[in-house]
Amino acid sequence: MNAIQEIVRQHAEDAAFLWLLRSGAISASHFSLQDLADLDNRVEAHIDGLRVAGDAGWEICREALSWKEPGEIFAAGVLAFECGDKMRIETVLEAVGEDPVLARGLISALGWVDYGSAAPFIDGFLSSDSPFFRYIGVATGAVHRQCRMDALTAAAHDDNPLLRARALKAIGEMGKREFQAVVKNHLADEDETCRFWAAWSAAVFSDSSAAGVLRAIAEAGGPYTEAACRTVMNLMHHRDDREWLASLQHHPEKQRIAVIGAGALGDSADIPWLIRMMEIPELARPAGEAFTFITGVDIAYLDLEGEWPEGFEAGPTEAPEDDNVDLDPDEDLPWPAPERISAWWDQNRQNFRASESYFLGKPVTAGHLETVLRTGLQRQRKKAAVMLAARHPRGIPVFETRAPGFRQKQILGVS
Repeated sequence: MNAIQEIVRQHAEDAAFLWLLRSGAISASHFSLQDLADLDNRVEAHIDGLRVAGDAGWEICREALSWKEPGEIFAAGVLAFECGDKMRIETVLEAVGEDPVLARGLISALGWVDYGSAAPFIDGFLSSDSPFFRYIGVATGAVHRQCRMDALTAAAHDDNPLLRARALKAIGEMGKREFQAVVKNHLADEDETCRFWAAWSAAVFSDSSAAGVLRAIAEAGGPYTEAACRTVMNLMHHRDDREWLASLQHHPEKQRIAVIGAGALGDSADIPWLIRMMEIPELARPAGEAFTFITGVDIAYLDLEGEWPEGFEAGPTEAPEDDNVDLDPDEDLPWPAPERISAWWDQNRQNFRASESYFLGKPVTAGHLETVLRTGLQRQRKKAAVMLAARHPRGIPVFETRAPGFRQKQILGVS
């Protein structure tokens, strides 16, 4: 291999690796819009190196498809869809097969490409006989917040649960309030994923019938437990939800979702309880994040950070007998120091009124949410985007906080 080939191969490997990093960064607790834009500029630089390499760049990406990894699918997909070469596109599609994990890379590639270039391919996927290809079409259209309404309607009623769930989510993402009856009809869907996304979209449309469904999903302990809890607390704000949260706080096995729910609800009356939860190693970091969501306090910046508890292990260990293979969901959150946070609260509690919802230290207003969308961290920005859409009486799309950072900055007018 000559030096130029080695450089091109490095571009392909780095593009795939950095895409993997960004797939975590888009929902990270410590990534700002600028951080995401900086990472995405690095991804784009390596993609550009592959573009400049022409056929040699494509060939190296094609070979890497054999790894069957979404990052490699992404890099090859961007090159294939940008040039519109049917053979290249077919090669990428064959590598994806009908694997939803690999489809993430393909959907991301079409999301990376500007909508004008992606639209013909999205339309082709939406017109396919394959439910899996239609799923890709709906998902990619939703990323761009552009999707044919006839295709979206058909997908929301399809027998295929993967396709149906993605369409029910897309309805909320795109702010299509005229489809409110459609999502409401799926609140009792037999498939949990479909049921959750129907309830999520209904909540975005301020449909109170979603609240009970979301509470049930949150208590069930499945993959949507935390997302359901955040959604009902972020968007519903009913007295029943406040009482439900209080009931969770008295059950040790449900205290994690109670902590998450308290942060989403934003009631400062929960802060003394959250400080007590910081004494429990398994709950300390999410309790610290909930405290930040309510008060806006940066725990690390204000020197309110503590030490990792001695003997505590989170996520998978090196012990061969340990069956836990899940990654630590709180890995990037700071460890709060309860005593120092309690002292801070004693000095600042007069700035907060109980029973009023706060988000990052301020009452929730459209102006504040718009500011968070520009300046907040990714999890905070995601909440702001959803709440802004939910506040609009006629329905607007949820701002896509997963889009390439440089594109988001342009849309938001951030320098």
